[in-house]
Amino acid sequence: MTDNTKPAVPAFSVVVPVYRCSGCLEGLCERLERVLENIAARYEIILVDDRSPDDAWLNILSIQKQHKSVRGVRLSRNFGQHIAITAGLSAARGDVAVVLDCDLQDPPELIADLYARLLEGHDYVVARRVKREHSTFRIMGAKAYFWLLSRLAGRKIDGSYGSYSILTRKVIDAFLSFSERERHYLFILRWLGFNAGTVDYPHQTRVHGPSSYSLSSLVRHAIDGIFFQSTVLLTWIAVTGMVLAAAGGVFALGLIYRYFIMGAQPGWTSLAVLILISTGLILIGLGVVGIYIGKIFEQIKGRPLYVVDTISESVREW
Repeated sequence: MTDNTKPAVPAFSVVVPVYRCSGCLEGLCERLERVLENIAARYEIILVDDRSPDDAWLNILSIQKQHKSVRGVRLSRNFGQHIAITAGLSAARGDVAVVLDCDLQDPPELIADLYARLLEGHDYVVARRVKREHSTFRIMGAKAYFWLLSRLAGRKIDGSYGSYSILTRKVIDAFLSFSERERHYLFILRWLGFNAGTVDYPHQTRVHGPSSYSLSSLVRHAIDGIFFQSTVLLTWIAVTGMVLAAAGGVFALGLIYRYFIMGAQPGWTSLAVLILISTGLILIGLGVVGIYIGKIFEQIKGRPLYVVDTISESVREW
């Protein structure tokens, strides 16, 4: 007997963190609805206002009058992109959730390809950028960052992936079980494991306004990523300390030999250089340990990851 039962069409949630891209939201919602109407039984578009300084919340409320599927979540202050994604996934009601940026560099039309890949048996699918529309300086900095991160993690980490992805409910719930304050969306997905798929796409040109990431915020984000990924820096400090201690012991034996055989020698320039180098390494080590301790301090406070100010529900019945 042939089973002609078709799999149920899932409900979709699309999570979009919003910061400094208010001018993109109208076009984004129009394109999302055109895609979702063809593949979803029900759908919702969750716009998470991470306290964007460009009046994004007022724009979201206005957009809701035209796009009945839009839900607005406004955080009490700026918590950062990865916390905003967490807030959006926490509010998501769908069987499947899509995460993408609001600047239209991630084409909404790719959702159909991501979903098709998901139906092949994957638990989540991540989009990989085959061409990046960023400055040469930022691209080179990203390559250096992910090279260092790969060395720290002991495995290759591809920097071509962004936050554009589609997740099953199983992965959503597992992601939300994380309580770390210092979080990186993709790093958590990789840690979770599961069966992951990939879809390649060309990165689009930014439609409206400059990037919300300044140089200082990119550096801070890179440091947070390194410290989230591994504690291997502490191991490096310990190994460096042991090497320097061994070298210092050999040098001390040499000094003792020279003292008894040749007598005391004046003008130790090399000694001053060694003191400066060792002092610098000590300060670097203390700084690394201090950062880890600081992050432990922030975590044990037990504060919530984010605080929601307002939720504006969609007009369309779920």
